[in-house]
Amino acid sequence: MQKKVVYFILLFSFMVTWIWAAIEPLHYSDWVLENILVLLFIILIFLTAKLFEFSMFSYILMTIFMILHVIGSHYTYAEVPWGYTLGEWLGTERNMYDRLVHLLFGVLFIYPVREMSVRIAKTKGFWGYFVPFMIVSSFAGFYEIIEWIVATVVDPEAGIAFLGTQGDIWDAQKDMFLAIIGSLGTLLMVMLIHMIYNRDFYHEFKESFKLPKDDKPMGEVLLDEMMKK
Repeated sequence: MQKKVVYFILLFSFMVTWIWAAIEPLHYSDWVLENILVLLFIILIFLTAKLFEFSMFSYILMTIFMILHVIGSHYTYAEVPWGYTLGEWLGTERNMYDRLVHLLFGVLFIYPVREMSVRIAKTKGFWGYFVPFMIVSSFAGFYEIIEWIVATVVDPEAGIAFLGTQGDIWDAQKDMFLAIIGSLGTLLMVMLIHMIYNRDFYHEFKESFKLPKDDKPMGEVLLDEMMKK
């Protein structure tokens, strides 16, 4: 299947979902707050597409996550109907849609982040897995900080809907933990595939811990060199 066809299907699927979600959302103010990040992300993807084109696989993963996020914005994460069903399966009265999406953030976004890390930062071996893991983990934490800041400055009702804690004082920590677990799961699968099909996997992993011959300390050593120049 040609790339353009796949990209069209992805864009069409997202736009249909977004239009549906924009029609009479349960809490309009929360829908606006949730979609600010969506708008910024879409703009960023389109503006940087010519400078950095992700693999088709990465675009698919990111689109799936954005569709799930938009669905959550329509109902609010705490009131998505089948989130209650998921909660029943897990033996809780809590709507578990937000937990699912935070888990899938790690599952779906770690690969695009790894692709950027490997292709732009040229991370190899161990660092090709550790660096994207740390980036996604920090994003998960940063989003919780954004939620906190937004909730303190907007209308209280909108802030509560945006936070979606459902009375759980450890909501932010649990959300971050699930994103971390999701990213680790995907990374382990990617690593396993490379172990099977990449003959240089073990060599690259070992070499990634070695310093180049021209390596030298930074800090005061680097500062002294720069001042001398």
